[in-house]
Amino acid sequence: MTGTSPAGAAAARLLARLAGLGMRHVVVSPGSRSQALALAAAALARQGAVRLHVRIDERVAGFTALGLAAETGTPVAVIVTSGTAVAELHPAALEAHHAGVPLLLLTADRPEELRGTGSNQTTVQPGALGVAVAEVLDVAAPEDDEDLAVAAAVAEHAWTVAVRERQPVQVNLAYREPLSSAVGELQPVGDALRAPVRDDAPLRIEPGPRTVVIAGDRAGEDAEAFARALDAPLLAEVSSGARFGPQLVGAYRPLLDDPDFGGRIERVVVFGHPTLSRQVPRLLARPEVDAVLVGPPGGEWFDPTRGRATRTSAVVAAAAEPDRAWRGSWVAASRRLLEETDDLPYAGDPEHPGSKELRAHQRGELAALRAPITRRALVDAVWRATWPHDRLVVGASRLIREMDAAVPGKRIRVLANRGLAGIDGTVSTATGVALALAEAERAGTTRVLLGDVTLLHDVGALLRTPGEPEVRLQVIVGDDGGGTIFDSLEVAATADPTDFDRVLRTPRPVDHAALAAAFGWEHRRVENRGDLDRVLTAPSAGRSLVVVPLA
Repeated sequence: MTGTSPAGAAAARLLARLAGLGMRHVVVSPGSRSQALALAAAALARQGAVRLHVRIDERVAGFTALGLAAETGTPVAVIVTSGTAVAELHPAALEAHHAGVPLLLLTADRPEELRGTGSNQTTVQPGALGVAVAEVLDVAAPEDDEDLAVAAAVAEHAWTVAVRERQPVQVNLAYREPLSSAVGELQPVGDALRAPVRDDAPLRIEPGPRTVVIAGDRAGEDAEAFARALDAPLLAEVSSGARFGPQLVGAYRPLLDDPDFGGRIERVVVFGHPTLSRQVPRLLARPEVDAVLVGPPGGEWFDPTRGRATRTSAVVAAAAEPDRAWRGSWVAASRRLLEETDDLPYAGDPEHPGSKELRAHQRGELAALRAPITRRALVDAVWRATWPHDRLVVGASRLIREMDAAVPGKRIRVLANRGLAGIDGTVSTATGVALALAEAERAGTTRVLLGDVTLLHDVGALLRTPGEPEVRLQVIVGDDGGGTIFDSLEVAATADPTDFDRVLRTPRPVDHAALAAAFGWEHRRVENRGDLDRVLTAPSAGRSLVVVPLA
């Protein structure tokens, strides 16, 4: 390694091989011990081999990478320095583990002789991320040219595991001083590796039992296609990617509680990870109900049956005469329930020719536009404004449950951090999605619908960083003055009201306009449905924070 540092040469070979394998995005958080990795990533970005994203906060970096990987479907690398920086990746790594999103966590470390000596910024990094990673590769500090081959082999192994398992992999890289040297021109090394193809024979689902298809988070369009082939009711959560089509049962929760519907189910086929209702786990826990679980290609199995269910990687519907009455009863009942529970202002009948009716319609329309915004109105407006070329990211708040209960079918891409259903990193994740959308040269808007507490939990993600393409990102905050999701839980009826407000609802008066100005975002405060529709249908060309006080 004449003329360069072993750290710099090995880091360059590792990243060049990852780029050759197919890595297209690298997220870097600055640090001393990781400088060789960061500089190699910057060199590859200069050559156009990768897209580089820099984040000061490692927690924000992790979730930005999560959003990039969720949108692109390929592993994204995150580079951090040693010490607490590694621990900051834990929330994103846990979400990726449970959701089945591939990440490459490149954590710089002290060499072996400094471990256990109390050296600055030194801790036990291998294993620090626990079950969140599929594998930990603890790589000794490079010393000579032979270690360049080791670096390339490490890159290949980490990439293969991340792609095959759809999981995060930690590559813990020890470096000795000098920690870097000048980086020349770098190009990707080697050829891309193809993703493994699953060759298991799909499980054949025969007709007969009264069956429903449940599509949970990230189920994908396969769930809708299977429900259509089986002609079964489709109970699709809003972030499933399957909430469309003639089989859709939007109001599935009350129907699962109804003995004439949920009580008659004999078999359930589940795609993805359902997280938005208590009814679905209760249904699957019933011993008389047969359950078939499909997937996942990565992540955690959703199995309330505790092993009783049949697990498979794919299903196919056997050709048979469908039970149209069974499916039709669910779809019709769902439509009636959605109409009955629609509390949005009604503007009358615009098709009626009578002048009195027309005037009544005009008055009703004006009243609807001026009406304060409820949660139902907010999710309805956002849903209507989003189209297939857009992306919708929904935070873990009351709004996603309201959306899941109310919105009709629509073939749009909805993402949410439902692996662990936490509020962590929602804006960061959405930023990663928006960056991937921009790289693909799609003209759509990435909308983020979240609560006020969820926004404050990820304020650092609002920081704009130079060197990235501008994105069309619209963060829509339903502001109800605190964590009102706890109002619906049992604790609200038993806790001391003052204590309940202080430790659970946690109201936080925030000047959102000042917050947006501090980070250079456009700010809009929307007070009625008319203004909301205008803001949503004509979004800013850049980044905007839309605050919606909820009635």
